[in-house]
Amino acid sequence: MTARHESDAAQCPVRGHTPPPQRPLPIYGSAFDADPQATYRRLRDMGPVVPVEISPGVFGYLAVTYRACLYLLRHTPALFHKDPTYHWEALRAGQIPANSPARQMMMPRDNALWKDGSEHQRLRGAITGALARIDTYALADTVVRVADQLIDAFFPAGQADLVSQYADPLPMLTVIELFASPPEHGQRITRHVTRLFAAGEDAAQANAALEAACLELVQLKRAQPGRDIVSYLVQAGLSDGELVQTLVLLFGAAAPPTAKHIGRGIQHFLASERFAGSVYTGVTPVAAALEEVLWDEPPVPNYSPLYAQGLQQVEGVTVHPGYPILISFAAANSDPAVSVDADQRAGNRGHLAFSAGVHACPAPGLARVISETAVERLLDRLPGLALAVPAGDVANLPGTFLAGPTSLPVHFQPAPAPTGR
Repeated sequence: MTARHESDAAQCPVRGHTPPPQRPLPIYGSAFDADPQATYRRLRDMGPVVPVEISPGVFGYLAVTYRACLYLLRHTPALFHKDPTYHWEALRAGQIPANSPARQMMMPRDNALWKDGSEHQRLRGAITGALARIDTYALADTVVRVADQLIDAFFPAGQADLVSQYADPLPMLTVIELFASPPEHGQRITRHVTRLFAAGEDAAQANAALEAACLELVQLKRAQPGRDIVSYLVQAGLSDGELVQTLVLLFGAAAPPTAKHIGRGIQHFLASERFAGSVYTGVTPVAAALEEVLWDEPPVPNYSPLYAQGLQQVEGVTVHPGYPILISFAAANSDPAVSVDADQRAGNRGHLAFSAGVHACPAPGLARVISETAVERLLDRLPGLALAVPAGDVANLPGTFLAGPTSLPVHFQPAPAPTGR
């Protein structure tokens, strides 16, 4: 049987924390990490929304077609809830271990991502209002300054790991500047966010440490407000708890995904003759090439959990309440029903990498400024830039919620180069 018919309800997750009789495919582990798209193809053959095991012992659904993902996102909150507090039954029953990677990424938080209705509108309005005060030209200048600091640190060596020494720290350092966080405080936040998104066994400890660091930053801005994002959020009237969880959301949404987008983009520029040739000759701007990366390998492959309001039909599949429904942005973008050739993907913004509906990314333009400026600056400053390992030896980050290269060893010509524009 397939998941396309209502008669397949027996294969859907059942009440409680018990897996269905036919064990769902896991979207974690070595087999999944080795080739996620192979898993998405198998799931897509089963139906548009399929039961899966999200992490060990945590069951739910995964939407794997473009139409199903768009339907779910556009019908939230009309037909689907965001807040897991009352709608994730296994969590309510105490059946999700505290150290579960899925729990740390999907548990309820007092911020806009997990709220419905008027509460969502209020909290999201505070975020969009604060982000709207960012000058994109000043943001680009900030990215260039941060990029030059990072490049200057490894430039004399003629070699570097462009993940750990460039792509990963750059967005976080940029966000910390936007938040006007003291440097030592910013370093702590960077460390805790990285640990949290790694979704390892210490995710619970990383989450607690991150929340404590964010609370310290909130208290600092209440005492010493300035012209920065945190101060603007304080001015919007959010409580300390809301401010802490909103900062967790902003750090998590802005830094790790953008870092992995930058890393994957650099990887393609160095490993693909078509990418490198078109960008360096000016045929394809960096911005258009990075848009293609969002189609092929979105940095957040699976996320945005939703919960059905009673039994729901999604593209002919009966979806039961009480279980998280994850959106597979990676599977949606690779769905043959919407596939386009490489030339059409470059610059095409029809992908779902920034989600859709009322919970879509509130500032995709700012994310694009950071990633595009970071890649352009790197290509401008490093002559003779090339991978130091075969392209096939570049390892990918394991896990369900974040995707990108784990390292990018490169070499280049350490010739003198200006650091200013």
